[in-house]
Amino acid sequence: MAKSSVLVVKMLSSADTGVFYVAKRNPRKKPEKMEFRKYDPVVRKHVVFKESKIK
Repeated sequence: MAKSSVLVVKMLSSADTGVFYVAKRNPRKKPEKMEFRKYDPVVRKHVVFKESKIK
């Protein structure tokens, strides 16, 4: 079987709370880094989540 081209990335909160979501990204279709506005329960607001690597 072929290896999947989908990467699993960590979406880290820009509010520096340490909250993160896990998302999938196909680097062939979207080579740029992802950004989402999602809910951060620590600050209790919607903030920008930016892509970072999973260690």
